[in-house]
Amino acid sequence: MTMLRAVSVTVGVAVALLAAATAAESWLYEEFTTDGNVRADYNAQGQQVASLMLTQQSGGGAFGSRQKYLYGEFSIQMKLVPGNSAGTVTSFYLSSGDGPGHDEIDMEFMGNSTGQPVVLNTNVWANGDGKKEHQFDLWFDPAADYHTYTIIWNHKNVLFKVDDLFIRSFTRYADLPYPGAKPMSVHATLWDGSYWATLKGKVPVDWSGAPFLVSYRAYSADACVPAADAGPLSCPAGTDRWMNRQLDDAERGTVAWAKRDYMRYNYCDDGWRFPQGFPAECSRA
Repeated sequence: MTMLRAVSVTVGVAVALLAAATAAESWLYEEFTTDGNVRADYNAQGQQVASLMLTQQSGGGAFGSRQKYLYGEFSIQMKLVPGNSAGTVTSFYLSSGDGPGHDEIDMEFMGNSTGQPVVLNTNVWANGDGKKEHQFDLWFDPAADYHTYTIIWNHKNVLFKVDDLFIRSFTRYADLPYPGAKPMSVHATLWDGSYWATLKGKVPVDWSGAPFLVSYRAYSADACVPAADAGPLSCPAGTDRWMNRQLDDAERGTVAWAKRDYMRYNYCDDGWRFPQGFPAECSRA
């Protein structure tokens, strides 16, 4: 009888711990609304894993945050589409909406044929002004395991980070457009980008490999929330850890490394795109 009670207590404690871990790691339906092919499960560690699926018949999937933010640090772990992912686009980004004067900060992963590097496209939009892409060949297989992708957005700069490495800094200049006035929500999508994603649309999705699947976990938003009445921002404790964040010398070194060894496209080098002259920030870096 004593042994049975001990087993019962042990099982009860294990169930309670699992329930607590599950509650702590539950984020998809609490934080986001979903659209299309979206599924949530839990892994053996109790982490919630959100999966987006793309098929030719039913399209892709997406989730977008219920809350809008004005500055913050946003991160998520992702495992991208394995194998031949050409034509697919997976994203993690911030957006103020779809209007002509919208703001947006993008991390878009453009699929590629098996054995070729996946391309990470970073971009910043302000007042509807985009065309500020930096694209990088990822130096690892993003489908083999989860990697952490981070956007730090503050009043001084936008920073892009892959795992522990900063790869880009977009600086704010007082006389140039910058996404600093419009609250933005957080989004993730998987969609058919055949017209654009791989080699400028030359390699479309091969639907014989469908369904295509991407997984997200460990979402975090350490960010300020705007007041409904245009009052002061509501910010979490310790906001200074990202609100005034700028790169130090070592981090500028990783940006230089990524640019030197892995950059595929830099809008500031594209004279065909800007025949009347490059955007002003290109000469101030």
